[in-house]
Amino acid sequence: MHSLDDLLMQLDHETDSEIEEVVEESVATPWRVILYDDSIHTFDEVINQLIKATGCNLTKAEEITWQVHNEGKAIAFVGEFEECLMVDTVLKEIQLVTEIKG
Repeated sequence: MHSLDDLLMQLDHETDSEIEEVVEESVATPWRVILYDDSIHTFDEVINQLIKATGCNLTKAEEITWQVHNEGKAIAFVGEFEECLMVDTVLKEIQLVTEIKG
């Protein structure tokens, strides 16, 4: 994955069609929503919000929640940037601590 500076430097030296390819590649690259542990939310709140945000089943939501609890963070969702943005927005409805990484 390229940093924004790398992409901008690369874009300076590209033609319009090459620029489109670079942008499409960076947007289509799998992105991840990272969920971080906090001491505010209950397990049930996190599990319910994961199900609401990602559409995963109860078992998967429990696995993610336990990983967050035990390791301090977990990948809650993987997908295209727009999908990750939607998932992130729903998780943040109850002030869960998240980050989107590409």
